[in-house]
Amino acid sequence: MKSLLKTTSLGLVGLVAAAPAWAQDAAAAATDAAAEVAPVMDKGDVAWMMTSTLLVLFMILPGLALFYGGLVRTKNMLSVLMQCTAITALAMVMWVLFGYSMAFGGSTSPYWGGLAKVFLAGIGPDTMAATFSSDYVIPEFVFIAFQMTFSAITPALIIGAFAERIKFKSLLAFVALWLIVVYYPVAHMVWDANGLLFGMGALDFAGGTVVHINAGIAALVGALVIGPRVGLGKDMMAPHSLTLTLVGAGVLWVGWFGFNAGSALEANGTATLAMINTFTATAGAILAWCVVEGLARGKASMLGAASGLVAGLVAITPAAGAVGPVGAIFLGAFASVVCYFFVAVVKNKFGYDDSLDVFGIHGVGGIIGAVGTGIFAAPGLGGMGYVEGITMGAQTMIQIKAVLITIAWSGIASFVLYKIIDVVMGLRVSTDEERMGLDLASHGEQAYHN
Repeated sequence: MKSLLKTTSLGLVGLVAAAPAWAQDAAAAATDAAAEVAPVMDKGDVAWMMTSTLLVLFMILPGLALFYGGLVRTKNMLSVLMQCTAITALAMVMWVLFGYSMAFGGSTSPYWGGLAKVFLAGIGPDTMAATFSSDYVIPEFVFIAFQMTFSAITPALIIGAFAERIKFKSLLAFVALWLIVVYYPVAHMVWDANGLLFGMGALDFAGGTVVHINAGIAALVGALVIGPRVGLGKDMMAPHSLTLTLVGAGVLWVGWFGFNAGSALEANGTATLAMINTFTATAGAILAWCVVEGLARGKASMLGAASGLVAGLVAITPAAGAVGPVGAIFLGAFASVVCYFFVAVVKNKFGYDDSLDVFGIHGVGGIIGAVGTGIFAAPGLGGMGYVEGITMGAQTMIQIKAVLITIAWSGIASFVLYKIIDVVMGLRVSTDEERMGLDLASHGEQAYHN
């Protein structure tokens, strides 16, 4: 995504009308010439971006909420729904007040966008934002809203790693600080023309680094800092409703078309490429997870298919506009196999309690997708190619550097924030509250009644 460029407003009518005839003719000619080269707003692009924005919201509520909610125990169902809802609202308010400015405020800093657009100062219905094409613009309000949904879903992803055991107030405090310290700077570094990773030439079409690696690393750190659930390995902790999990996964897949194809910022050929890649990568990932799980366990599970679905979506996110549909199948399938290994083997070996496998799927899948973008973008593999003078090896090294910077930034900052919140407010509910369930302990409600 590119930094925003405001278009100048019209307003010379009075001056021209008062000028001599020859000056009016010259002004009219100049206006006509400018109109020939000035970017224009296409209503189809605007309609598509508004639709994409709603699709990303649909991913969070109800998509992610149901996907996560079905994976926890009955006594914690409402807590997950409430966390997703509250995080979405908090992120939206923060984005409009100052988050958008910190990410896309026009600063020349490689690390943040500045405060020039705090409270959306200077932005109105006629203010335009640049797209990838030099020929078209879209209203800045729709770009703000689209990016706002990204800032909302990213911290919501994190909660799956420590589901069923975190204090609600502490979670919201962490999310607020994390957005300021981690999300806004990383979004600026990756998607703003002045950003550090953008300047390096890193490719991230729709958020492999900004969303998935960022959230996945913060999730892993949170799981380690907060510790495992009470009774892990002893009590029954199976998902209470795989039906709801699949419903949520299906909603995520549908919404992801706004996430990926919407990141083209126009209704154009690149959007259609991102769209078909979102189909093919996900399908390849589902099949790959089923195959590897069938070989390893003797049976392919519904939970595995849903996990593969999400792994494929995560992997194709940074590559959606850069790889071909066939390359997307292989990228999704490979990411799915690696994610399965982390979920089924690595997590058990090291003993960390990433409750809903946020790191194993979003973190690992995001890393595979980001690095794989540098490989599968090669024309020989059906990709869209590289910037002139850049080879596959060079682009892949740029991608690796971008991944490492994101891991370091998110990991270190998240660890510090978790520790601060733990000292000030405490991160974890009491053992009695955890055994009771967060639905009653934190919200005084129950998802189900006998």
